[in-house]
Amino acid sequence: MAEPRQQAGVFRYLKEAFLFRWNLLLLAGAGAAAILSGHLDVALPLVAAAEVTYLAGLTTLPRFQRAIDVKAYGEGRGGVAQNAQAGGQDPTSARDRIVEVLRSLSEERRARFLRLRARCVEMTRIANAVRGETADPSGASTELRQPALDRLLWVFLKLLLSDQAIARFLQAADVTQIQHSIDDLAGRVKKREAAVAEAERADDRLLRSLNDSLTTALLRRENFTKAQGNAEFVAAELDRLENKIQAVTEMAVSHSDPDEMSSRIDAIADGISQTEQTIRELQNITGMTAQEEAPAILGADIAQPVALGGATDAGSARARIEHARQVAEGRRPKGS
Repeated sequence: MAEPRQQAGVFRYLKEAFLFRWNLLLLAGAGAAAILSGHLDVALPLVAAAEVTYLAGLTTLPRFQRAIDVKAYGEGRGGVAQNAQAGGQDPTSARDRIVEVLRSLSEERRARFLRLRARCVEMTRIANAVRGETADPSGASTELRQPALDRLLWVFLKLLLSDQAIARFLQAADVTQIQHSIDDLAGRVKKREAAVAEAERADDRLLRSLNDSLTTALLRRENFTKAQGNAEFVAAELDRLENKIQAVTEMAVSHSDPDEMSSRIDAIADGISQTEQTIRELQNITGMTAQEEAPAILGADIAQPVALGGATDAGSARARIEHARQVAEGRRPKGS
């Protein structure tokens, strides 16, 4: 469920309306004209009456109130720049965190993330173009949506890292050998039990050793089975989250109400608790936790192929860039 929308209050409405730059400019001009007219007893009350009428009319407009509510809500959640400063982040450190994770991913997974992020940026630009003059000039709606989108993209990025770690574990584990070991140990335990009297089995060192080895082998098989289940869940969550992110960014094109859009995005962001729980369970193999604060992914400059690849040779870097581009476009890379 999305968080309830914050109400800024009458005082905040009056403050924002009064401090609007065009109002201050016109008020200063009208005051100067009143002073120059030489009829302060008539002109100044007229200016004051016009200002009161303006404030009363603007602050009672539902659209203006929603815009200020959204701005206040964004400030309450920190905003993009405020979040970075309060949390000890700066653009460079945020970019470094993202690049560090991207560098550890395979080219296919890295391209998948960059493709999704590029889609978000593209849809945001289209939405801004569609809104045109109706766009919120204060930028409050953007500040409100971006933290939620950054969180979704950050969870998606960590899921890609989890998916890669699980895939490596499953590839390294030899389930056939594990099962063979279980069968062999079970046979040896049964044979030893037949050779030792039941009253002496508890003190038999060889039998205790064989049982302990069998328990360990069974645990290895259980871990492998659990990893398979986690792999299936993570793969499904990646597809689900990718579709959700694409859906909310596409909705921005047809929904001009920032309050409604923010509610939808917040509802999706709040509905990923199960995904974050899985990340917590996998943190031993990924090194990342679900509680980590999401960096400003949409606003970060991560289009640095050499930094992502960690290469110093320009030729090999260009080759990797081309490979990643082909993967991102869904084409089979040459030579693969």
